[in-house]
Amino acid sequence: MSEIPSSGDEPSVNVFEDIDKADDNVIQSFQLDASSLRGRCVRLGSVLDDILEPHGYPKPIAHLVAETVTLTLLLSSMLKYEGIFTLQTSGDGPVTMLVADITSEGHIRGCASYDPERLEHAREQLSALKVSENSQNHLAQYLGKGHIAFTVDQGKHMERYQGIVELKGSSLVECVQHYFNQSEQIGTAIKMAVGQRDGHWRAGGMMLQHMPEEGGVNAQAGVSNLEEDDWRRTMIFMDSCTDAEFLDADLHSNILLMRLFHEEGVRVFEPSFVQKKCRCSLERVEGVLGMMSDDDLQYMNKDGLIEMRCEFCGQQYDFDYDKVVKERAAALKDRD
Repeated sequence: MSEIPSSGDEPSVNVFEDIDKADDNVIQSFQLDASSLRGRCVRLGSVLDDILEPHGYPKPIAHLVAETVTLTLLLSSMLKYEGIFTLQTSGDGPVTMLVADITSEGHIRGCASYDPERLEHAREQLSALKVSENSQNHLAQYLGKGHIAFTVDQGKHMERYQGIVELKGSSLVECVQHYFNQSEQIGTAIKMAVGQRDGHWRAGGMMLQHMPEEGGVNAQAGVSNLEEDDWRRTMIFMDSCTDAEFLDADLHSNILLMRLFHEEGVRVFEPSFVQKKCRCSLERVEGVLGMMSDDDLQYMNKDGLIEMRCEFCGQQYDFDYDKVVKERAAALKDRD
């Protein structure tokens, strides 16, 4: 992802400005003048319920999807792009896939694929070991071996960017941190919390990076002792943020930033808000059916009906099998 230009921020605003307004489902960008660091603070509430509720996921799966969505917002908000940013994991464990994507307009969605029997077995193993069920600490049991991929798709007329790294560590955050440590030239730190409050899912996260030097590159080899001291001091401040603070719906992001970084000359920028919105549509699904072979269509035929369900939002689309076959044959004839 290093070739994608960093996101540019609008002029800063007073950190105490508009703190009486809603501060949920938001990405708040900020800058620390004393240490020349930039960051993003993500706070999610109702959007997570909108994404998770249609699926009825078991708690560990819902937790992992919420983590994936939160990381997607943190990572995408650091980039300047027009299109779709996707974060996807693939593994050989009970959870075979986690995926979330966000458009440059702020439309987010996410879902998971998993084996219920293998998942239950993994949960039983954790219970037998008297280990608290927490996806952040048991990534290996749920995802196993595999990889995590970051993709920026800006349309057919632009180059597609992708970064891939091995699933390594006890959490998704550690996997992403491993990617930056191995592949990027910009120092990066991430902290995140996901949980339920009063029966509703919430998440909070923070990401800090060195600001690129002139030309867009931060050369780690030339970092001074003073810059190292700035980095360590700021990491201590960020690590002091508790899960309770991240998940507190009544604690405004700007107040949280002032609590953590009031000695660092924190400046905030105009926030951006996100909403759950799926890109599936009848036309898109029809297009997918039109590209399938006769054998595939026959396999999907159930008593004259083809049922297609969007994995992201659960919307079901029903099609008459005979009509689909006829329309496909007519389209192929027109091409010839």
